[in-house]
Parts: sequence; C-alpha cells; structure tokens
Amino acid sequence: MIDLKFVKISVYYNTLEVIMSNNEMPHEGHDKHLCALHEDGLLKDNFEAWKKLVSNGQHVCGGCGRVAHSSENLCDPQNL
Repeated sequence: MIDLKFVKISVYYNTLEVIMSNNEMPHEGHDKHLCALHEDGLLKDNFEAWKKLVSNGQHVCGGCGRVAHSSENLCDPQNL
C-alpha cells in the first residue's frame, strides 16, 4: 500500500502519472525541464538563472504552455 502523504500526483500529456517522493522523474531529462525546475524553486530562489532559460524563447511546451529558449528545458517542446 502506498502512503499518499509521500506521493505527488501530476498530469502530463493528458495522462496521470504518480511520482514517488524519492524524486523519481516521469521521463529522462525531466530534471532540466522548466516544470521540474519551478517545482524545485528555481524561479523563486534564482530568478537570474530562470531568466537565462526563458529569454528569447524559441519553444513552447505543449503540456504546460511554458516558453523556453532551448527545447531541452520542456517536456513537450513545440517550435514557436
């Protein structure tokens, strides 16, 4: 049985995924995506680093709508 106080429920690509509290990522490279970085507090804790990732945005995430300069920082990158 899973103790729900240690589970985070997330929705990606119209599917439900359960991410365990041990920082298991939903897919490879997710730790570099804006949604994960936001969840980790980058926007609040290091706004200058966040600005470098989003300045001159070239791609939009089809899942969450965030815009980034590099497609590597999005789960479902689409060219702008």
